[in-house]
Amino acid sequence: MLLVLLCAVTTLAGCQSLFRQYEYEEELYVKLNGQASMIVNASIPALVALRGFKLDPSPTATVDREAIRALYDSPVTHARIGTIWRRSGRRFVQIRIEVDDIRRLAEAKPFSWSTYEFAPRQEAGLDLFHYLQIMRAPAGTAPAGVNWDGTELVAVRLHLPSRIEYHNAPLGVERGNILSWEQPLRDRLQGQPLTIEVRMQAQSILYRTLTVFGLALLAAVLMMGGIVLWVRKKGRAAAV
Repeated sequence: MLLVLLCAVTTLAGCQSLFRQYEYEEELYVKLNGQASMIVNASIPALVALRGFKLDPSPTATVDREAIRALYDSPVTHARIGTIWRRSGRRFVQIRIEVDDIRRLAEAKPFSWSTYEFAPRQEAGLDLFHYLQIMRAPAGTAPAGVNWDGTELVAVRLHLPSRIEYHNAPLGVERGNILSWEQPLRDRLQGQPLTIEVRMQAQSILYRTLTVFGLALLAAVLMMGGIVLWVRKKGRAAAV
């Protein structure tokens, strides 16, 4: 009975984490060569309040996909609009962005509230990459009439390609080599800075996995070859 209760509590906790709802979130997928993909999920009122975009925050307004895409397109970014949905009486939109150099992402207006550093570093004999992002004050003000109740959250999430040696994420490393930072929307609106820092190894997990797999395969082939040669040698000895 105790085991069943423990499983139920664990499952419930997992569901609560899975279904946490964010008013604004950035999902950043970083490559070791500096390229990155960003997914932004945000309510229209949050884009008005946090980024100063001139969009209609009304829940009945039609979302202008092309206008939002144009806001996120820049000389350093390429954007496309994904899903549009409604939640809690507010319109939400997903924007997908590609950038060739994460260090230049702040040159695009939607990300100019952050600074981005990404550079190699030697530490304790290890070749590492150091990532530092500092998110500062928003560019707009909260529109009137939005039904925010003070529980809304902002999140930044990093998906990293290599072993993490240091980070300042409050929740630790999540499954899939993910790090998450959260901030109440009210704090983000007041401009309280959010510092995101990570040091990761300079060799990707995929590369290391493929290397180990390749070495294991080579060892298996050499072993099979040795067995075949031994069998042949034994056969010739028996024939003599």
